[in-house]
Amino acid sequence: MNLKRKLITICLVLMGNFSYAADNVDKLQQVIDGPQRSVENKARDIYRHPYKTLKFFGLTESMTVAEITPGGGWYTEILAPYLKDHGQYIAAGYDIHSKSDYYRTNAEKFQAKLDADPEHYSKAHVSVMQLPDQLDFAPAETVDMVVSFRNVHHWHSKGETEKVFGAIFKSLKPGGVFGLVQHRAGYDQPKDTSGALGYVSPKEVIDIAKKVGFALEAKSEVNANPKDTKDYEKGVWTLPPVYRLKDQDKDKYQKIGESDRMTLKFVKKALK
Repeated sequence: MNLKRKLITICLVLMGNFSYAADNVDKLQQVIDGPQRSVENKARDIYRHPYKTLKFFGLTESMTVAEITPGGGWYTEILAPYLKDHGQYIAAGYDIHSKSDYYRTNAEKFQAKLDADPEHYSKAHVSVMQLPDQLDFAPAETVDMVVSFRNVHHWHSKGETEKVFGAIFKSLKPGGVFGLVQHRAGYDQPKDTSGALGYVSPKEVIDIAKKVGFALEAKSEVNANPKDTKDYEKGVWTLPPVYRLKDQDKDKYQKIGESDRMTLKFVKKALK
């Protein structure tokens, strides 16, 4: 075989290997790397670890998945396109008809985000999960997985965590998963674990989940951050991305990064 033919053969083999590799890239990772995600959101992957977190929860593309309070849609950019062909994404957020300006404005912004990109979000279903009494975000026992990212402190500070967990339990099919990520209080910091500073005790979260019927399936340290001392004047919002102290000691907080977080997988056990 002459040199030219050898080079052609090598090129064909390499192209074949590349094609094989491309065909076998995990779909979830493809979505995470996709153009529908904003540059700002992708930059936070180093703190939020979306691939490892969702894999830990057991996400598959054929599931019906409800996200509680999706906010600006950070995880919506991943979950909605990942589930659109074979599953269902439910954004259980604020009421767009709420009398509260805050709730209504945020709901309108979220809907505008979906409307602006029908290719990725047209099959997303928007429902309402808003305290104190709009909790039926999905019919009973119709959801495979419910996920919540950094929301528990809001409910906890109002004494409503058990009520929300109960609604989540009700929505899940037997065997369904509740995947939760939350700013984690330490043994002695912060001293206030009511949620007012953003941090909540893992024991309190687990105890409430068990009280409404969940079993704790597994814990993960994927979103842990040992640099987080949890003793800040303005609570967790002192850290990025909020920087509530603005430029005061900003370099220090940048080096710490985003908060230390518990990552918990609960299961609604099927009745025997």
